Amino acid sequence: MSMEGFGEEFHDPRDYILGITETIWEQRGVHTLNRFYADDVVVRSPAGVVVGNQSVIAATLATLAEFPDRQLLGEDVIWCSDDDGGFLSSHRILSTATHLGDGIYGPASGTRLKYRIIADCAARDGQIYDEWLIRDQGAIVRLLGVDPKGYAAVQIEAEGGLGQSAQPFAPARDVAGRYRGTGNDDPEGVRYAELLGRIMAGDLAAIRTEYDRAAHLELPGGVTEHGWDGADSFWLGLTSSFPSAQFTVHHRIGCREPDRPPRAALRWSLDGVHEGEGRFGAPTGADVHVMGISHCEFGPDGVLREWVLIDDTAVWKQVLLHTG
Repeated sequence: MSMEGFGEEFHDPRDYILGITETIWEQRGVHTLNRFYADDVVVRSPAGVVVGNQSVIAATLATLAEFPDRQLLGEDVIWCSDDDGGFLSSHRILSTATHLGDGIYGPASGTRLKYRIIADCAARDGQIYDEWLIRDQGAIVRLLGVDPKGYAAVQIEAEGGLGQSAQPFAPARDVAGRYRGTGNDDPEGVRYAELLGRIMAGDLAAIRTEYDRAAHLELPGGVTEHGWDGADSFWLGLTSSFPSAQFTVHHRIGCREPDRPPRAALRWSLDGVHEGEGRFGAPTGADVHVMGISHCEFGPDGVLREWVLIDDTAVWKQVLLHTG
């Protein structure tokens, strides 16, 4: 695609996303967020919604103060063009950091962390103007010695208790952004979306027919699994917690590039009631929204590698706010 409006230093969307990430974080160019993020950018995460690049700058500075040696290793950028000279990129990052400063994760502990993030960014005219971001909070807090449910409870208390605590993201609390795209119709994205749709509808037999027997899985909480049993255990644990939830694919990209396996990126959600045993314990009747982003690579026998992110702490927060 043409990169008109993005600056001569960027050759394609991958180059742009990897380049600005390095500039902002590792070259300490936090001020460049004024250039690379629109004034009215909307950033959604499972924790909630923030608006404006000044909010993004404040959050970036706070994270660097807590993790001053943080590195963001760009594993992949799966992207598609929009219809107006821009693009949507789904950027998968492996982040390493040492907990060297006090902050939202408590007093500095010196703990070395490794966790993933996936950021879906809509960009046009050299700026990101809409973003959906999932950080593997479950992996972070577990490495710091706290389980996600416990962290959510501490977070609620720190924010003033049940009546004052910030509400996690839900569609009713979304802020309308400017990006209206839903991705592309490339076969890899369609195939992956249909597969997850079958699994979420209870057709777990699809795992044995659509996943490679040796599939490598990187799952929420910093968990690595392999094979059919690993995929079955994760997806069953999620769907059994919300057996009647509505599964929706909001954005779908299929991608084929030279010297790369066929790939897909999905942004999806589950909306429903916590009415089953599973990943989130005994049923509570809480209304829950689960924001999810996942990537996969296909081999000759199906899904060969998969990366799935949800924020376990945000789901637990919704459950605990309901139960008190």
